[in-house]
Amino acid sequence: MREWLIGLGVAVAVVVASWGLLILLARRLPPGILRDLAAFIPDCVTTVRRLRKDPRVPRKAKIAIVFAGVWVASPIDLIPEFIPVIGPLDDIVVVALCLRYAGRQVPREVLLAAWPGEPRLLERLLGPV
Repeated sequence: MREWLIGLGVAVAVVVASWGLLILLARRLPPGILRDLAAFIPDCVTTVRRLRKDPRVPRKAKIAIVFAGVWVASPIDLIPEFIPVIGPLDDIVVVALCLRYAGRQVPREVLLAAWPGEPRLLERLLGPV
């Protein structure tokens, strides 16, 4: 039993260390499309958290937003995360679709106020007014 707990502790430490390394490397990316893509999912999670609490967001939009947040947090994926480049693709597509759906029901100013990242990325995702 003790060996199992030690192995579990080592596995958790390796995962946390790898996340830390990925965050550090993502912050050192030069400005451009790669940096925007690296920040997309964390920005989406922050937006989901902010919009979920906003009283100006209709119930259907909140359901879509919470669904996107649960999808990102879920360990079960259509495309496994360990596959390079396309691993996080299913997360990005689901979040983008949910944000587009919410974007049709929520005033654009509310979405832009909740978005912590570059506004042009969200405006491009939502499309024309």
